[in-house]
Amino acid sequence: MTAEKQAAIAAIEQKKETIIHVADSIWEYAELSLQEYKSCELYCKVLKEEGFQVEKGISGIETAFTASFGSGRPVIGILAEYDALSGLSQKAGAAEREEVICGGNGHGCGHNLLGAGAFAAALGIRAYLEKADISGTVILYGCPGEEGGAAKAFMARDGVFKKLDAALTWHPEDVNEVTTGSSNSCIQVQYKFTGLASHAAGAPEKGRSALDAVELMNIGVQFLREHMSDKARVHYAITDAGGCSANVVQPKASVLYMVRSNHVAEAVELQARVDKIAEGAALMTETTFERKFIDGCADTVCNHVLEKMLYDNFRELGVPEYTEEENDYADKLAASYDTQNYRPGVAAKYDGDAAEQVEELQKKYGHAMNAFLAPLYTGEAFEPGSTDVGDVSWLTPTAQIHVAAWPNGCPGHSWQVVSCNRTRIGHKAALQAGKVLAAGAIDLFQNPDLLREAREEFEKRTKEGFSCPIPEGALPVIPD
Repeated sequence: MTAEKQAAIAAIEQKKETIIHVADSIWEYAELSLQEYKSCELYCKVLKEEGFQVEKGISGIETAFTASFGSGRPVIGILAEYDALSGLSQKAGAAEREEVICGGNGHGCGHNLLGAGAFAAALGIRAYLEKADISGTVILYGCPGEEGGAAKAFMARDGVFKKLDAALTWHPEDVNEVTTGSSNSCIQVQYKFTGLASHAAGAPEKGRSALDAVELMNIGVQFLREHMSDKARVHYAITDAGGCSANVVQPKASVLYMVRSNHVAEAVELQARVDKIAEGAALMTETTFERKFIDGCADTVCNHVLEKMLYDNFRELGVPEYTEEENDYADKLAASYDTQNYRPGVAAKYDGDAAEQVEELQKKYGHAMNAFLAPLYTGEAFEPGSTDVGDVSWLTPTAQIHVAAWPNGCPGHSWQVVSCNRTRIGHKAALQAGKVLAAGAIDLFQNPDLLREAREEFEKRTKEGFSCPIPEGALPVIPD
């Protein structure tokens, strides 16, 4: 490892307590998408104290920010998230379900760690830029609402990431790996139908049921499924069923739709067909409807050049190590769910030899934590879920790592994840992620050929151009 990287890692270690304090504070706040006011304020405060130039309210989003250090090119972006999920309040470090606040929120996707790890990376890169006396800028992007707001997509629409030469990020997981592959794009729209109330028995002819419109729309979409691509997905939730009085013709009803496809242009096309079904449902029921755009995000563009670079750094730095006490806790936590011989990571999913290798590494360690680096996978891969990191990847070369923050096979968006995310296991994941990303960024600052190769791959993969699913002027909103 070079002296420059060692110094950056030492800088992260020096700020370890601050990084952990931030991670735990965000965990305590547990603020939902687009409501991360305390989290945003904390990040802006500590980043200003560390010498970063901070700008809030990016793309008109109150809880979005940028924090930059340095000057000139190259410009490397680090992506941070910090929103929580509803209904997942959980006592930290407990191996059984134990709510802290009944029905409260919790960091079931590890975003308290994600943001802290990104913060750690920014601190390491800042230390490098201070000593190196070279041209270069690091920008930490505070990106709210990943769980229901897709702030990065709105920021991408406004060209926020176009200035970057590359973007690096990470996500807590049950495995240490450099991830790759594409994902589904996604568009989220709410349909609010309005009809006429009436006595359902005494004067049904005078009523026009908004709930009927919702039901007919849902039936129409069911038939649409026959004429969608294999990778496309459509989900819905009735957000307002019109009340609980069966003897009243429901005058109001709402349904929230999420349309996914492996290409954003296809998602836009599919969304237009769903809009037509809503029009048809309104016509059949003699109701009206309001279409409320919620958010949208693009599919992900991978970059093997950056992925190989991150893998080399991850292999050199190693993975988190665990004490006997930490392993005991993780083993007990893993006993609360069924792993079904689960082998983690993208390589194990798509490569039989890699799957066998992962299985052997799991057996060798003998505990629920995956304390090894999974093999690098460079083939084709696809994830049917969606992420607004995808929008960033259409504007600049982008790569992402996973660091084990909870036991093998632990279900995402679960109380088990929340429990882990404020323990030493979670802290170690955030710190290690920061070190790997910082080391990778230093490679990009020092090696123009690496950036050039990453850019060449990016240009080939994005030659069709970026189709943003978000209308001009729209802001991320929370569904009613």
